Amino acid sequence: MSEGSAGDPGHGSSRQRAVHPENLSLGSSCFSPPVNFLQELPSYRSVARRRTNILSRDKQSSTLLKPTDSFSSQLDGGITENLNSQSIRKYALNISEKRRLRDIQETQMKYLSEWDQWKRYSSKSWKRFLEKAREMTTHLELWRKDIRSIEGKFGTGIQSYFSFLRFLVVLNLVIFLIIFMLVLLPIILTKYKITNSTFVLIPFKDMDIQCTLYPISSSGLIYFYSYIIDLLSGTGFLEETSLFYGHYTIDGVKFQSFTYDLPLAYLISTIAYLALSLLWIVKRSVEGFKINLIRSEEHFQSYCNKIFAGWDFCITNRSMAELKHSSLRYELRADLEEERIRQKIAERTSEETIRIYSLRLFLNCIVLAVLAACFYAIYLATAFSQEHMKKEIDKMVFGENLLILYLPSIVITLANFITPIIFAKIIHYEDYSPGFEIRLTILRCVFMRLATICVLVFTLGSKITSCGDSTCELCGYNQKLYPCWETQVGQEMYKLMIFDFIIILAVTLFVDFPRKLLVTYCASSKLIQCWGQQEFAIPDNVLGIVYGQTICWIGAFFSPLLPAIATLKFVIIFYVKELSLLYTCRPSPRQFRASNSNFFFLLVLLIGLCLAIIPLTISMARIPSSKACGPFTNFNTTWEVIPQTVSTFPSSLQTLIHAVTSEAFAVPFFMIICLVMFYFIALAGAHKQVVVQLREQLSLESRDKRYLIQKLTEAQREVRSQPASA
Repeated sequence: MSEGSAGDPGHGSSRQRAVHPENLSLGSSCFSPPVNFLQELPSYRSVARRRTNILSRDKQSSTLLKPTDSFSSQLDGGITENLNSQSIRKYALNISEKRRLRDIQETQMKYLSEWDQWKRYSSKSWKRFLEKAREMTTHLELWRKDIRSIEGKFGTGIQSYFSFLRFLVVLNLVIFLIIFMLVLLPIILTKYKITNSTFVLIPFKDMDIQCTLYPISSSGLIYFYSYIIDLLSGTGFLEETSLFYGHYTIDGVKFQSFTYDLPLAYLISTIAYLALSLLWIVKRSVEGFKINLIRSEEHFQSYCNKIFAGWDFCITNRSMAELKHSSLRYELRADLEEERIRQKIAERTSEETIRIYSLRLFLNCIVLAVLAACFYAIYLATAFSQEHMKKEIDKMVFGENLLILYLPSIVITLANFITPIIFAKIIHYEDYSPGFEIRLTILRCVFMRLATICVLVFTLGSKITSCGDSTCELCGYNQKLYPCWETQVGQEMYKLMIFDFIIILAVTLFVDFPRKLLVTYCASSKLIQCWGQQEFAIPDNVLGIVYGQTICWIGAFFSPLLPAIATLKFVIIFYVKELSLLYTCRPSPRQFRASNSNFFFLLVLLIGLCLAIIPLTISMARIPSSKACGPFTNFNTTWEVIPQTVSTFPSSLQTLIHAVTSEAFAVPFFMIICLVMFYFIALAGAHKQVVVQLREQLSLESRDKRYLIQKLTEAQREVRSQPASA
C-alpha cells in the first residue's frame, strides 16, 4: 500500500486532499485519529475537571457543553414549537432553513381545522397590519429628517441628544394635554358658554377675613416698561391669568347631570403627570440598562469591540470620520490608562493608600464646602429677593427692579457655571481613572444643578411657614407676605424657566457665534487659535435641558400652563442647538455611544424627577394651602381633598379603601413584595451564572477550534510529506 501511494494516482489524490482540507475531517479515511483524540480537546478536559471536582453538576455540564451535532435537531424542535407565535423572519437563519421551516408550517396548516386555520391567518394578517402601521408612524415622527441628517453627519452620540430633546418635547406636550383636559377644559367650556354649565363657587367657612385678602397690585401698569417686567416675572396682568394657581378659585363646574370636582381634578392631574413621567422614563431606560449591564461585564472584549465593532457606519462626513478615529484612539488610550491605574492600585503600599484616601477625603470636603457655599448664596439671594420684592415699583428704576426679581435665578446660573470648572480642577488631584473622572464630575454637576432648585423651593417654604405674629398663627402661613403663596412659587419657577431660556439664547448668539467668527477670520492670532471653537459637549447640554425639565415638573402644580411654555422652549432650543452644531460649534472629541448616551440621559432625568417629587409632596401634604386663592381654600392641605372624596363613597367601598390603606394590609403586602424581589434577585443570579457558563463555553470552543486547526495543519503536513518520503 505504501508503494502504491507513492505513484502518480496516490500523489494526485494526496495533492487533492491538500488542496481541500475540509476532507480531512475527524471521521475521514485519510486521517484516522486514535480513540482518545477527542479527550485531548480543551473543552473535554475542562468538563472532566469539573466532573471530578463537582459531581452534582455532571448533568448540567454535559447539557451545556453538548456536541454540536445535535444542534440542528434541537433548533428544529425549538422553532417548530414557536411557529404559531412568532414569525420566521425573526430567526437568525439562512434562506434555505427559513424556506424549510415555511414548508413545515404549511404542512402543519393542512391538518388543522378550518377554525384554527382562520385564526392562524387572521393572526398573521393582524401582525402584518401592525408592522405596516409601525412603518407609517415612523414617517410621522417629529424632526425625523433633521435627526437623520444629524446622525449622518455627526454620528449616533450627538443624534441621541437631539432624540432625547424630542422626547422631552413630546413628554411636556402630553403633560400639558393632561392638565388641559382635567383642569382647563371644563373651565373654558363654562366660561365661554359652550356647554350648559355653571361655576360652583367655594363655600365660605369660618375663617378670619384677613386670611382671605389677596391684594393684586396694579401700579405696574403705570410705567411703559411694566409690561416687560410683568412678562418676564409673571406679575401684574399675568398674575390674574390662567397661567398661575390663583386663577382657579372655584370649587367645581356644575353640568346637567353631575358636578365636576375641580380640586380633585387639579390634584389628580398632578399625580397623573408625575406617574406618567416616571413610567415613561423607566420604560425607555430599561433597554439601555440591559445593554450597559451586558457591556459592563465584558471587560476582556473591550479592545476587540472598539477595534472591530467600534465604527459608526452612520457617519458620512469626512471631518466627523476623522473625529471618530480620534475618539476611538482616545477610548483605547483611556482603556490603557485604566489598566495602568488598576495595576498601580494593586501595587500600592499601605502608606500610599492611606495618603491617597486622605487626599480624596480632603478634596471631597472642599467639594462639599463649595456646594454649601453655593446653597447658602442661593438662600441669601432668595431671602433678599422675597423681602424687597414688595417694595413699590415707583421707588426703583427698571434695572434695579429686574435685578431683585431675578436675583435667585442669576445666583443659580452663576453657581451652575462656576462649580463645574472647580470640580474639573479638583478631580485631577484625586487620582482616578479617566472614565471614573468623567462619571464623578458629571454626577457632581447633576447634583449641583438639581439641588439648587430644591434649595430655592425649600427656602421659599421656610419663608412661607415662618410664623412670628398672630396673623401667621391664625392662617397657618405668612399671609402678610404670601397671601397666595402657590402663585408666588409658580412665579419663581416661571422666572427660572424664562431666565434659563434667555441664557441659552444669549450664549449661542453672543458667545458662540462671535467666537466662531474670530476663529475663522483671525486665524493668525495664537491666542484666538488656542481659545478655539466652542465644543458641543453632550453632558453639559443634557444637564441644561434636564434642569429645565425639573423646573417644569415642580412648577406645573403652581403654574398649570408651564408645560406648554416648556414645550415651546424646547422646540426653539432644538433649532438653536441644531444651528449651533452646524455652524458655530465643533463636536467634542469625547464621544458617547448612542446606547450609553440614552441610558445616561434617562438616568439623569430620573434623578431630576425624584428631586422634583420631594418638594411637591411636602408642599401638598405639609404646608397649609392658601385661604385667599386656588381651589383648596377650604382644605387645610392640598391632600385633604382625597379623604373628603373617599368619605362620599358608599360604605362598602370606603371599608375596602380603608382596608387597603391600613397597616394590616401594608405589612403583608410589603412582605410579599420582598419575597417577589428576592425571587427575581435569585433568578437574576441564576441567569448570571448561566451567562458565565456560556462565556466559558465560547472561550472553550475557540480553544477547540485552535486545537483542531493545529491538528489539521499537522495532518496536512503529514500528507504532503508522504510523497517526499516515498
